[in-house]
Amino acid sequence: MKRILFIDRDGTLINEAPPTYQLDSFDKLTFYPHMFEYMGRIAREFDYELVMVTNQDGLGTASFPEDTFWPLHNLVMKSLEGEGIKFSAVHIDRTFSHDNAPTRKPATGMLKQYLNNPAYDIANSFVIGDRITDVQLAKNLGCKAIWLNLDSSLGAGEIKDKVDELRPVIALETTHWSVIYEFLKLGLRRVVHERNTNETQIKIDLNVDGSGKGAIYTGLGFFDHMLDQIARHGKMDLTIRANGDLHIDEHHTIEDTGIALGEAFAQALADKRGMERYGFALPMDEADAKVLIDFGGRNWIVWNTEFKRERIGEMPTEMFFHFFKSFSDAARCNLNIECHGDNEHHKIEAIFKAFAKAIRMAVKRDPLSNYLPSTKGVL
Repeated sequence: MKRILFIDRDGTLINEAPPTYQLDSFDKLTFYPHMFEYMGRIAREFDYELVMVTNQDGLGTASFPEDTFWPLHNLVMKSLEGEGIKFSAVHIDRTFSHDNAPTRKPATGMLKQYLNNPAYDIANSFVIGDRITDVQLAKNLGCKAIWLNLDSSLGAGEIKDKVDELRPVIALETTHWSVIYEFLKLGLRRVVHERNTNETQIKIDLNVDGSGKGAIYTGLGFFDHMLDQIARHGKMDLTIRANGDLHIDEHHTIEDTGIALGEAFAQALADKRGMERYGFALPMDEADAKVLIDFGGRNWIVWNTEFKRERIGEMPTEMFFHFFKSFSDAARCNLNIECHGDNEHHKIEAIFKAFAKAIRMAVKRDPLSNYLPSTKGVL
């Protein structure tokens, strides 16, 4: 069965032209940065069928005459074809949004030939676009969305609720065509992992190739703050929900969270081809933290830091070692952690930030490489 990339035009292949958003003259035409390079690679290297789907409000009416649209559109298509980027079909809806036409994105009226058609694998196809309506189109088609999200207004109120509702449909959110190419080439390293014992119930949703979104709840405020550093500074999406026996003490919640997070990383990084493998980093104010990491398949930890205080927030300082030891054991990685400084809060925060940066360096992949970073030939 054939997989399809349903690709928007304006804001995706070419740049939008505010305030009218009508590309009706050549002086408005610019192409999305690096689109030709990476769309060219996608067209050459993958077996997706390329289908363009675009709304052109009022095309053919007095507000948007056809003779201002077609010369520019034809130039876009010839420019794409000149780079080997050939679309099997171009679907253009001419209606206005207030018409509520069944052919207008995110409705699927223009795309019925692909639905319930045994020749097409819609479930493993993607919609690529810059608007939330492109994400909605993916949902309506029954596929996933690759969202080129350049709209800063989507973070509040009703729009945010709509975005949150559509999160399960979004396979990738980025502003770079290079990241889209890498995703299609290598896949997204995302894991949903649960660890349940008589003492703790922990669920982790980890996207190693995310953008830095964290949603952490362990019942320990300072611990949550430190775990959020991993997401933010490691540029990965991380959701952790932990229910533990905090009425007894913090030990099981902290240790088991380290184990569960390490297990999630072990699953997400099962294929290390093209991966850097090693990482290190970072200072914070007067604190000097160094974290070295090696996702080489063997657990080991070196811990060179001391704390003068017994607790930071609700966390006993002795538990920081246990957290990183648990992570190292479960992720099967080497960890070498060293920190010096005066302020205990700064020291541990520097360690977590350096840990995040080290992970970010180590998990980086080269989509053009199939190299396994080991002379043994296995990791």
